[in-house]
Amino acid sequence: MEYIKATPKDIEQIYQIVQTTVTTIYPNYYPKEVVDFFCALHNREAIARDVVNGNAGILLDNHQIVGTGSHDGNHITRVYVLPEFQKKGYGNFIMECLENEMKKTFSNALLDASLPAACLYEHRGYHTKKHERYPVQNGVILVYEEIEKQLSD
Repeated sequence: MEYIKATPKDIEQIYQIVQTTVTTIYPNYYPKEVVDFFCALHNREAIARDVVNGNAGILLDNHQIVGTGSHDGNHITRVYVLPEFQKKGYGNFIMECLENEMKKTFSNALLDASLPAACLYEHRGYHTKKHERYPVQNGVILVYEEIEKQLSD
């Protein structure tokens, strides 16, 4: 298992990982409008921007991309692992790599917690800073938590 910086050639695979994960896992937690919101949020342009800015990584297992992570400063913005590779420690490993990179510059890490990953974040020491509500479509409201973890050496 190896976590490395993503390059432009990885953009399409990252996009497919995110879209597959969102459309497979999120319907178990959220209504269709929220799933559609996440699919639109993590579009090719957003992923390409993160890759070009050097803020995106890929997780390789036996030379196959199985997950991805990204951040903007100390804000973790995207952590996804293909459904068939979940519950094997891959998401935890991506989080560890992102946190290790960020603690070189920042004292804390922030993220907006989705329901499918909330337990992972809690086990990693994240605590709720704020409860948020975001209107998506058709009167549906996405409820999420802004969470934070202190990073130390």
